[in-house]
Amino acid sequence: MIKVVRGNPTPEELAAALAVVRARAAAAAAEPSGAPAPRDSWSDPARIAAHRLPQPGPSTWARTYWPGA
Repeated sequence: MIKVVRGNPTPEELAAALAVVRARAAAAAAEPSGAPAPRDSWSDPARIAAHRLPQPGPSTWARTYWPGA
């Protein structure tokens, strides 16, 4: 059940929101339950470790965000 808590949506806006919710639910139901979810690139550890970390030293703090420096 969907309930509008704030605002006064038009019937068209409500129908559009309901269509999005139903499409997302149908897509989620179509996925196999045992299949792993596709890995998000933001959570991929290889993205973080792809670059060589700076060696310890007096200016290491300045190079942590600027690998080319």
